[in-house]
Amino acid sequence: MYPTPERWLTLDGERWDVTSAGCSAAASCAEVRKTKSQYTSMNERSYMMLSTPAAGLLLLSAWIFPSNALYFHIGETEKKCFIEEIPDETMVIGKYRTQLWDKQTGSFLPATPGLGMHVEIKDPDTKIILSRQYGSDGRFTFTSHTPGEHQICLHSNSTKMALFAGGKLRVHLDIQVGEHTNNYPEIAAKDKLTELQLRVRQLLDQVEQIQKEQNYQRYREERFRMTSESTNQRVLWWSIAQTLILIVTGIWQMKHLKSFFEAKKLV
Repeated sequence: MYPTPERWLTLDGERWDVTSAGCSAAASCAEVRKTKSQYTSMNERSYMMLSTPAAGLLLLSAWIFPSNALYFHIGETEKKCFIEEIPDETMVIGKYRTQLWDKQTGSFLPATPGLGMHVEIKDPDTKIILSRQYGSDGRFTFTSHTPGEHQICLHSNSTKMALFAGGKLRVHLDIQVGEHTNNYPEIAAKDKLTELQLRVRQLLDQVEQIQKEQNYQRYREERFRMTSESTNQRVLWWSIAQTLILIVTGIWQMKHLKSFFEAKKLV
């Protein structure tokens, strides 16, 4: 009798006793091992066929439902700023909530109502378009009038609170831009829109936002082209200046050497 690595073998939902299945010769054992190998590879292929659509569905859902929310930690006098590229005439809504570090529990707990956040927003021309003090949880809104990078800064009024002195604060921030700021269920209830009308409204808002994004990309392309042309022009003038300096230096050296040789009466 040839030894087998496993006594029991499961094929098509049935258990087979390898030792009693007539494995008394090398060929029989090889056939049993071959059958087991084919069955294992078939299970692996089935698992791959089942897992691939699941992974694809997971990636598709992550692409369709993106998340712009984030959280960050700030200290007592620390200031955090974020840069958001926003087209012109676009509404932006930001929501935040704060959590204060508790040394006793070793975790973040909801902040006290006395703790506030100061929000400051600057446009691409560094002009302040919003500067206001909010509570521990708040919501701020502004509309961009200049396309480009807008700076959103937040810092706490920690100097007014002895409770937060030397502590750490966690801020959850969610920024929504463009058509994502619209509350469509509320719009449908207010204007009494049907499902089809609401869908058309969403598509129109998306088309308008896409048009604004395209205009912003054209604006960026124009700025990049102007920067590139200015850089090329400066490089050209610098090359010309270097050439003129070399020519003037060469002429001066020739005259200097000529006068030197004439003074030494070598020529």
